[in-house]
Amino acid sequence: MIFRWRGAAVGLKALLVALLLLAVAFPGWERFADKAMGTRAIAYPVAVMVPWLWWRWRGRARGREYPWDVDALVTAPFVIDVGGNALDLYDRVTWFDDACHFGNWALLGGAAGLALRRSGLPRWAVALTCSGIGAITAILWELAEYGVFILDTPESVSIYRDTIGDLTLGLAGATVAGLLCALPRDRESGRSAPDRGIRLPSSGTSAS
Repeated sequence: MIFRWRGAAVGLKALLVALLLLAVAFPGWERFADKAMGTRAIAYPVAVMVPWLWWRWRGRARGREYPWDVDALVTAPFVIDVGGNALDLYDRVTWFDDACHFGNWALLGGAAGLALRRSGLPRWAVALTCSGIGAITAILWELAEYGVFILDTPESVSIYRDTIGDLTLGLAGATVAGLLCALPRDRESGRSAPDRGIRLPSSGTSAS
């Protein structure tokens, strides 16, 4: 199974590089025009290296095998995105964009879930954490699209600005709350609470 995942991960990365080179080589093609392919050519290779960087930082020193399955699942959405542009599916197939948002985040959530299960978290924590990771990455993706595409089209700013503002404030509020909840409290840092329970007489004491 490891060899299959390794082949899938390496093959997907090779396909991603080929697709990005095609997009950079022919930026005048209508399917690549105004799609920020130059930005994608830089950001996507960095994004698919995250599993390897994390393994080098945390997993390798602990003797863990490289997570080829996580690597493949992380790489697949970026291949689908660039491949969809190369085949002009975003413009020719009306439902393709919605399918990508659902399917690609399912793949990313699956990658996060596999990694989290190996960390020993309870199942409910894995499920909630995957949902949270999916929400954060989806919001960050929308913010990136806003910065790359919407800001260049003034007629669309008034339509999208309120949504982006709400997403940004919600993400910021949740992040601040999470950080505050994660801080250690004085009462929990080595101090034991006083015993205020009622002391009962021992079994050997008799009442007169």
